[in-house]
Amino acid sequence: MHVFVTGGTGLIGSAVVAELLGNGHTVVALARSDASAAAAKAAGAEPVRGGLGDLDVLRAGATGADGVIHLAFGNDFSSPEALAGNVAEESAAVEALTAELIGSDRPFVIVSGTPWVPGRASTEADPTSTDGPVGGRGLTVTAVLESASRGVRSSAVRLPRTVHNQGDGGFAGLLTRIARQTGVSGYPGDGAQRWPAVHALDAAVLFRLALEKAEPGTAWHAVADEGDRVADIAAAIGQQLGLPVESVPEQTYGPLGQIFATDQPSSSAHTRETLGWEPTHPGLLADLTNIRP
Repeated sequence: MHVFVTGGTGLIGSAVVAELLGNGHTVVALARSDASAAAAKAAGAEPVRGGLGDLDVLRAGATGADGVIHLAFGNDFSSPEALAGNVAEESAAVEALTAELIGSDRPFVIVSGTPWVPGRASTEADPTSTDGPVGGRGLTVTAVLESASRGVRSSAVRLPRTVHNQGDGGFAGLLTRIARQTGVSGYPGDGAQRWPAVHALDAAVLFRLALEKAEPGTAWHAVADEGDRVADIAAAIGQQLGLPVESVPEQTYGPLGQIFATDQPSSSAHTRETLGWEPTHPGLLADLTNIRP
């Protein structure tokens, strides 16, 4: 397939692009800067300049593609207002992409997050979360999955809170950056809450499988570690950085504090059985040993 990819040069996107190219697909990658365009070209993709706010660029990319994978999202988590702006920008971008695919039976794979279910690990059968600081993203994903009734082979790959590679990425990466800034490897509450995780290279395989064979309107879980205790994640970070490990106020994490404090394990049993996906790369706690002081 000739695939249009947004967010193709980030930690996850670069792995997805490499996975697609390595399996016979060609890629056009949205690039919002010269540096991103150069990285996409070096990886073997065709870059096209633009961001999520450039709706005409998005429409053209979708129109000329056999399939679309959407990964891009704004990186400003500094305030609730900034986060809301990121969500609104993505919603408009995804609406534009979807409109170009209506009636085509072409695949549209959108990135999502594993839902939170009280008292148990979430599964692929659970609805997409639409509450909390990023609940608007869930509404966007739901709309994409509902486009299956209008001739789009839509699917969602739900990522866990940490997608990692070489000790960086996701919520664990944020914990590491905050630890460097504050001199303490912290965790909210008692640290017993669990976060699911996956290696970026394993997640990339699932995006490809969803593109190639997912049924319309389906959701899949890119979960390798069902749930690592946040206290254990913080301890691994502290050991690598030589910093004390202790509980810190939830407010330390700004608008993400509520999410950071939540127990949110997740299962990928259905994904593995149905799509034949099997993670092969190191789990999160092992990968955190790659952090350098």
